[in-house]
Amino acid sequence: MVRRLLHTPEGVRDIYNEECEKKLLLQDELYAVLKQYGYHPIQTPAFEFFDIFGKEIGTTPSRELYKFFDREGNTLVLRPDMTPSIARSAAKYFGEEDLPIRLCYMGNTFINNSSYQGRLKESTQLGAELIGDSAVDADAEILSLVVASLKTAGLRDFQLSVGHAEFFGGLMEAAGLPEEKEEELRSLISNKNFFGVEEFIDTLALEADLRQLFSMLGNLYTGTDDLKAAKELSAKYPKILHAIENLEELHGLLKAYEIEKYISFELGMLSNYQYYTGIIFAGYTFGSGEPIVKGGRYDKLLTHFGKDSASIGFAIVVDQLMAALARQKIEIPIEYHTELIVYQSTKRTEAIATAQEIRQKGGCVELMAQENGKTRADYDAYAKRNHIVRITFM
Repeated sequence: MVRRLLHTPEGVRDIYNEECEKKLLLQDELYAVLKQYGYHPIQTPAFEFFDIFGKEIGTTPSRELYKFFDREGNTLVLRPDMTPSIARSAAKYFGEEDLPIRLCYMGNTFINNSSYQGRLKESTQLGAELIGDSAVDADAEILSLVVASLKTAGLRDFQLSVGHAEFFGGLMEAAGLPEEKEEELRSLISNKNFFGVEEFIDTLALEADLRQLFSMLGNLYTGTDDLKAAKELSAKYPKILHAIENLEELHGLLKAYEIEKYISFELGMLSNYQYYTGIIFAGYTFGSGEPIVKGGRYDKLLTHFGKDSASIGFAIVVDQLMAALARQKIEIPIEYHTELIVYQSTKRTEAIATAQEIRQKGGCVELMAQENGKTRADYDAYAKRNHIVRITFM
């Protein structure tokens, strides 16, 4: 028989054996943290109508969507982002609910992006959405939940960069920049080209206070002193002032949760998702060039689906988190309990009865008929490869 090598398409991969065991265990541990905070699980379809992720929603660009058609000619897409699907579901099933809704989820997302530097086109996201709460208390709860989740995963050295959509939006409004100039600046910030940002600012005719606020784009701040300075500079700019005051209030609550050491403020933070209206954040750690968690506040997204409900949420990119843990040599502890029964054909009935008894007591057991020509050493090697704790020969 000719053995054919079957490869996966670019940007997707198989996960099996020990890695798969570790991923499932990690997901279970993270899910348990979400439930500790009172979040309820929800599952949404892997594909939706195109409009759920259309341009007016402000999610993934159309060229990066996997699109196909059903028999009726409707355009469908594999979900690139969980949040719009959760928003649609919340509007449909909780439309009359006037108190906050806490939902959590786990599922795969699909983005037809470049596979540059090994970026995956299919990845697993696990996250939570707090729907119907506009208070800064909700922002602090979500950030606390993110920190608790990452610590449960085993990380100790990580940082959440927190910004505010209205800071950048307020700068654009105050400077009166045309759309093409705004896009140019967005591109410079997204690519971390802060020398280019400085050069760009030098070309603008700005008042002194506004120029200083522009110069804060790209800086990281760990305390409130810098926020106070920004607050004083933004007195004439209501949108910018609101963003700074929101972050100041948030900082006070982070102290109550005792997580402020994990938080830094990045006033120039931007997101590819245009539906964010308040705080936006991303989490980083050693061994991962991409964020391991992303999130933010989206107070207008649900209005597209018929429910006016301020909301905030986040998604942990499980694959990025796994890669970071591996590079930091942080083990996901797996306990192995599986036994193996290898039996002769004359002992078949006895072997089945023994295996069933072990399983009824909660044990794990493989049954394997002994093949001609296979020695005990062969089965010992198999057991070692598959983390089997005990072999019984019958």
